[in-house]
Amino acid sequence: MDDRALAAPAGRPLGVYVHVPFCSVRCGYCDFNTYTADELGEGATRASYADTAILEIERAGRQLTQAPAVETVFFGGGTPTQLPSADLVRILDAIRRTFGLVDGIEVTTEANPDSVTPESLAVLREGGFTRISYGVQSAVPHVLATLERTHDPAGVPQAVRWAREAGFEQLSVDLIYGTPGESVDDWRTSLDQAIALEPDHVSAYALIVEDGTAFARKVRRGEVVLPDDDETADKYLLADEQLTAAGLGWYELSNWARDAAAQCRHNVLYWRSDDWIGIGPGAHSHVAGERWWNVKHPAAYAGRLIAGESPRHDGETIDASTAHTERVMLETRLRAGLRPELLGPRGRAAVAEIVARGLATREDGRLVLTRSGRLLADAIVRELVE
Repeated sequence: MDDRALAAPAGRPLGVYVHVPFCSVRCGYCDFNTYTADELGEGATRASYADTAILEIERAGRQLTQAPAVETVFFGGGTPTQLPSADLVRILDAIRRTFGLVDGIEVTTEANPDSVTPESLAVLREGGFTRISYGVQSAVPHVLATLERTHDPAGVPQAVRWAREAGFEQLSVDLIYGTPGESVDDWRTSLDQAIALEPDHVSAYALIVEDGTAFARKVRRGEVVLPDDDETADKYLLADEQLTAAGLGWYELSNWARDAAAQCRHNVLYWRSDDWIGIGPGAHSHVAGERWWNVKHPAAYAGRLIAGESPRHDGETIDASTAHTERVMLETRLRAGLRPELLGPRGRAAVAEIVARGLATREDGRLVLTRSGRLLADAIVRELVE
């Protein structure tokens, strides 16, 4: 944020997202703000990163007035566990000192299965981390190779066991489907092995090829061929069938949880348009109808904070029309369903047709997508807001 004081609305949950931009290898499909070089300029090394992030946390604390205690913290990236566990704990401690943490807080870190040890996980758990999300992506070696992932799938059960032994309350597994060369049987294998890990939570996302990535260049050159939409839809349906049968219920289009306690509370905070502060290069924040984001490059980010300047790059005030569209889109994606009072006359008129086509049902007064409706969620949202 800039130098203006901003009052957090009373009664709204507050989360903190901490972006750690380091990876050992930059995967060809990834368009996140990540870097492999250990030295990116003064203040931007892994060794100094925690100190820089703490400067931003303290700055945010001075500028965000009347802030409630933080309910969720999420360390993402990149690979947060590229940093020493003690540094991640120091960042969490700075959030605790600056804002306070609610009792029973959810604190998540993403991790690659090959980026943790029993010792590093024990330090995280002792330091207050409650949840770990492993980027497994696939259990099939040739699919992982296409994705340029570094871990051996045979080592994933060990990493899961270590997290359980360290005492993490919740364990999540992230999967990707639709990789070029991945068959339906490959995807079934990944699902079976993920379920065998007995996770509390699974996220499964279709591979999206973003412009500017190495993957996009390979697609343009014809070096890799993406699956067609029908195959991708079949893989989503298979995931929902398998995960549901294993006792993991969907609560958002791409997320399944063992029960309500296993849902990712931080992501739910996003989906409900609550407030959060983003820490780190390129991180986005959303408080009191304002949205802003930091400069992307870690060296520029660090340089500003060390000079006592704001790392903010730009921002916007969210107008009523944008807020309404986002609210409809997000609620439509949730198992809890869309409140009909959010819809205008055209949206309310569209509901009956959407239900008649078998794409949604009415449950406790809300519009809830069916399995087939989830495949067409974006189109349904357009019907509801146009």
